Amino acid sequence: MFPQVKLVNARIAVDSKTAIRADVEIKDGHIARIAPAVDSPSSSNIDLDGYLVLPGLINAHDHLEFNLFPRLGNGPYKNSREWADDIYQPERSPLRDHRSVPRPVRLWWGGLKNLLSGVTTVCHHNPYDETFGEDFPVQVVKRYGWAHSLDFENDPRRTLASTPSGAPFIIHLGEGTDTRSRDEIFVLDRLGALDGRTVLVHGVGLNGDGHALRRQRGAALVWCPTSNRFTLGATIPAHAMSSHEDIALGSDSALTAKGDLLDEVRSAHQEEQVGADAIYGMVTKFASAILRLRGGQGTVRTGAVANLIALRSNGSTPAETLVDADVGSLSVGLRSREKVWSGSASVEPIAWSEPLCAVCCRRRATVYPATFGSPEKNYRHESPDHKPSDPGNLPAQPLQLPLCDVRYLAHPAG
Repeated sequence: MFPQVKLVNARIAVDSKTAIRADVEIKDGHIARIAPAVDSPSSSNIDLDGYLVLPGLINAHDHLEFNLFPRLGNGPYKNSREWADDIYQPERSPLRDHRSVPRPVRLWWGGLKNLLSGVTTVCHHNPYDETFGEDFPVQVVKRYGWAHSLDFENDPRRTLASTPSGAPFIIHLGEGTDTRSRDEIFVLDRLGALDGRTVLVHGVGLNGDGHALRRQRGAALVWCPTSNRFTLGATIPAHAMSSHEDIALGSDSALTAKGDLLDEVRSAHQEEQVGADAIYGMVTKFASAILRLRGGQGTVRTGAVANLIALRSNGSTPAETLVDADVGSLSVGLRSREKVWSGSASVEPIAWSEPLCAVCCRRRATVYPATFGSPEKNYRHESPDHKPSDPGNLPAQPLQLPLCDVRYLAHPAG
């Protein structure tokens, strides 16, 4: 059960441009009230003076089980199939080593990586897994239909027809710079699988006619700029995104992306020259609408789920604060039902919750952000009396594996 808490003395994001000083009351995992700040001391208060409260970020595309892997490939490639053919050597290291880690552990790793970068909702591009229970670090979108791509799904009409009513249908498309990638959207349209429910992931190969058709059919797009640049040497140019309301950001996975969703945010702004207000929408309200979320995710408003994050406030707008953020500037994370994370790389944690310990052995755990971007750093489970339990299944000896660009060290406390 989510405890009744009140966030006090913070600046609260109203939208990308506006923040107000207010208190936020949280009951039963939802925002019960947003009211002018008043001095009312209570043990249930969390004092966020000097912080800006934003909606928890929405990662519109991830492959959670691949976030333990290192970045692989030596592009640029013409398309994603060429990349996959190059890197897929399952009997050789590093794929062999990482695939030996139990899938639930890898999924949890992906969840923790997202949580510690300010993400509270993730769209996982694979079937919904039983691992994604109430104690999973982030909320994983459950109502959706999906196909991997036209390479692996000859007739996407079948999966589109099986998509729940009112849910998005998500498919990789246009993931390349060649003629075939350019023409995939027209193939999908001829198959009758391009409409207002369709969410296209990547879309790098789309030309002007392709983007025009997408908008005409009402289809949305998920953009993964650092992943695209790494594999293809190109991404969707800013001028091709005339309307940002039908575009969300995704981190893809550690196999190809630079790091986490905050890296995509900064890349979209600094390298691809997309405005801060548009990017703010891509990871909040635009993403929520595209994924057809129904709990108020992507907003800070009365009645919405209490998926919130807090960043150090520098007086800038919410959007400007977000595009400059990194993992070290995130100090509080709240997720509906439970306070699942609190603390940052530079401040002492306020509290820790039970869900984080499942990576170890379902005991109370402390999770420390470790060194970022250092390939020699390893994940280590350091409990001398560790006894594996679901979903951990970790070996009795410390697990040491090379990691992706963002790494965390987890071990039981006390």
